[in-house]
Parts: sequence; structure tokens; C-alpha cells
Amino acid sequence: MAGKEGSAAASNEDWIRIMSNDGYSFLVRRKVATASGTLKNMLNTESNFAEAASNTCAMSERGVIVEKLCEYLTYKTLYEKAPPKEDIPDFMERLAPEIALELLMAADYYDA
Repeated sequence: MAGKEGSAAASNEDWIRIMSNDGYSFLVRRKVATASGTLKNMLNTESNFAEAASNTCAMSERGVIVEKLCEYLTYKTLYEKAPPKEDIPDFMERLAPEIALELLMAADYYDA
């Protein structure tokens, strides 16, 4: 039987659906989604938000912005515990200038 630690580890492996306002849907691991403070609060089972019950978060952003936000949250999760001397690729190289401002505003709102 798995204890609390086992169920917490399993919950980090759950898939979360993040939906854009223009109908695009992205699946990410719970661990990745909770790298955003806002999504973490929405997905907290003690919060009684509908998102926590459905494992689905609707964002009021376009698909291209949600996609880059998911990509950044994955990048952040992957490299958050990297040793100081590890060569980490620059995420800024992945950003198109025409979405930079909109992405910055979304990242601020979602506490990414």
C-alpha cells in the first residue's frame, strides 16, 4: 500500500489539460503546471476550484501564448534543480519578438 508520499508522487504524474481561449488544448504533467503559482492554486484540491476536480485549466490567452507558457513551465521544471555549473540553454532564443509582450503579461498573471 502506498502512503501519503506515494500518492503525492502519483499526483505529480497526473496529466493536466490547459485550454486556450481559441480552443487549443495542451496536456502537461501536474508538476509542470504547478510551477505556475496561479495554476498551483487553481489545482489545489483543498481550494474547491472546479479546475482541481476536473484537472482542466482554462486560460484567457491565445493558443500560441498558452503553448509558450507551457513550454516555459516545462523548461523551468526541468532546470530548476540544475547544478550551478551546468550549461542551461537560453529560453529567450525560443521566443518570437511579436509575442514577447503578450507572453510577458501572461507569465506575470500566471506567476510563471
